[in-house]
Amino acid sequence: MNNVGLKFMEFPHNNREFQPRVAVLIPCLNEEKTISEVVKSACHELGDFCDLRVYVYDNNSTDRSIAEAKRAGAISRIVPEKGKGNVVRRMFSDVEADVYFLVDGDLTYDLSNAREMVSLVGSEGVDLVTGVRVYKEAESGQRLGHRLGNRLFTRLVQVLFAPKFEDIFSGLRVMSRRFVKSFATSSSGFQIEAEMSIHAIMSMATLREVAVDYHPRVDGSVSKLSTLRDGFAILIAIGNLVKDHRPFGLFCFFGLVALIGALVLGIPIVMTYLETGLVPRLPTALITVGLTVTGILMMVIGLVLSALSAMRRENQRLWFLSHKSSAFID
Repeated sequence: MNNVGLKFMEFPHNNREFQPRVAVLIPCLNEEKTISEVVKSACHELGDFCDLRVYVYDNNSTDRSIAEAKRAGAISRIVPEKGKGNVVRRMFSDVEADVYFLVDGDLTYDLSNAREMVSLVGSEGVDLVTGVRVYKEAESGQRLGHRLGNRLFTRLVQVLFAPKFEDIFSGLRVMSRRFVKSFATSSSGFQIEAEMSIHAIMSMATLREVAVDYHPRVDGSVSKLSTLRDGFAILIAIGNLVKDHRPFGLFCFFGLVALIGALVLGIPIVMTYLETGLVPRLPTALITVGLTVTGILMMVIGLVLSALSAMRRENQRLWFLSHKSSAFID
């Protein structure tokens, strides 16, 4: 591929010109009707703009997805472990590049803003650029359950972590090398997208969002996302992320619930004892004591885990910064 109109930055560790390599990463499962068009669209938008490689990682498709991807000129590989998270993890591990362009293979994302998004990473040193989906008015009835779930979970992440994302489940993201190589994920499914968003917040990465048109799937192309099953899995994943990154608030919440319960049960017992000198409801008194001890322990555990979480965030930030930037100059 030709590099047009770019002036490159030299890194201090050598005197060679840094040639930015852009890798388009396309996870794929049974997308034979659309995968070749996604590959061609990426090449059309970025082919004369950078040193481009397009990778299609197939998740054991039963159709002709692999053949169509190769025909369109993509480098194709197979990931046997089921789940988008497993595919993305393998992509991030295998592929070496300076800028990573992740997009779904279902032809729903308009790539006309691809150069702008890559330039934000390369020219301005942004670590994560997220494509915020813009639904056409005529398509407002498409995938209604998925859209409502996306809004709900996005709002939940905004409340729990920070109001930095408008679309945490977008399948279109452009990332710096240090973001990709410092991202250690345990997700196997669609939770991977929420985990990437949290990783960006916890690493204090530089973030941007770009509005992109989102189109309905073509006839015969079926979504792999189950609204209920995957929604429940995502909710559990967000809960685990809160436990790992916001333990003090989580455990204090449960501790306060226990203490409030102890207070509600304990006040009548104390009042009766002050009036009569007797404790007539011994089981209730024991439950009150148990709730009090549990509430205090929850808060102590929250404090300890919060200190450990702060150390983990610091190490994560240092690991993030240990990787070189993807920046180059237009």
